[in-house]
Amino acid sequence: MTNEKEIDAQQSVTHPRAVLELFDAYVHGAIDRRGFVSQCALLVGGTVAATATLAALSPDFARGQVIKPEDKRITISHVDIASPAGNGTIRAYVARPAGKTSARLPIIIVAHENRGLNPHIEDIARRLAVAGYMAVAPDALTTLGGYPGDEDKARAAFATLDRNRIGEDFVAATNHARTMAGGNGKIATVGFCFGGWIANMLATRVPDLRAAVPFYGSPPMLADVPKIKAELLIHYGGNDTRTNAAWPDYEAALKKAGTRYKAYIYEGAEHGFNNDTTPRFNKPAADLAWARTMALFRRTLV
Repeated sequence: MTNEKEIDAQQSVTHPRAVLELFDAYVHGAIDRRGFVSQCALLVGGTVAATATLAALSPDFARGQVIKPEDKRITISHVDIASPAGNGTIRAYVARPAGKTSARLPIIIVAHENRGLNPHIEDIARRLAVAGYMAVAPDALTTLGGYPGDEDKARAAFATLDRNRIGEDFVAATNHARTMAGGNGKIATVGFCFGGWIANMLATRVPDLRAAVPFYGSPPMLADVPKIKAELLIHYGGNDTRTNAAWPDYEAALKKAGTRYKAYIYEGAEHGFNNDTTPRFNKPAADLAWARTMALFRRTLV
C-alpha cells in the first residue's frame, strides 16, 4: 500500500513540453489533426515542421514490435463474444503459448487504448503468451468493422462509441474468457490509457478478478471502489498531469476501502510511456513497470 515516486526513469522524449501537451490533446480528442498542426506550427516554426512533428510522434508499429505474430512460441486465434450491450458480438484476439494445447493457463484480459485493437496491443498480448499466459484482447471497434489500420480513423471511430457500452462489452469478454477452453479460470487484466480505465472498472465488476494493472488510466466510479477484491498495481507517468489529477481522490477511496494496491509515479515519464511504438516511450520506466506487472501476475495467478 504505497505511492512511490521513481527518480531513475529518464525522459526519452526530446520534443518541447508544449508540443507534447498538444499531442496529448490531439490523441484524446480535444483537438483534431488540423488543430494540432496549426497550433504546433506556432511552436516549431511552421506548418511543414508541425506536420513532421506529428509524424514523428505517431506510432511506428514495426519499430516497436517485440513478438512477431508468426513467432513459433505462440499460437494466435480469435473468438467472438456475445455483447450484452446490444452490440452484437465483440471479437477478441487470443494469444497463448504454443505446444500447450492441453494445458490450463491463467488468463489475462488486455484492454486497449482509445484506438481499438491496434498492432501494439496485439503485440502486448503476444508478450503475455510468451510469458505463459492466455491473453485475450477484445476490440471495442468490432461493430464498426474492427481496427481500421489507421490511427486517425480508429480514433475517430472510437469517439462515436458509448463508453459505458464498451465497458459492458469488456465485462462480457472477461466473463466469457473465464470459461474458454485452455483456461484455468484464474483471471487478471492489464490496460493502457482508456484501457487503464477498463482495468480499473473491471476490478469493480468482476468479483473473482485476481489482479488489475491500469497504466495511466482514469479511476472507476469512486463509489464502486469498495467492491474491488482484486489486487491493484497502478502506473502513472510523472509528466502526465491530466491523468494524475484524479489520483489523490482515487487513492483516498482505495485507502478508505482497505483495497490492496500499490501505485507508482515514474518521474520524467509521459502519458503512454509504456508504448514502445512512439517517442513517448520511456524504456527505464516501461521496463520497471512491466517487471512489476509480471511479478504481480506470477504471484496472484498461481
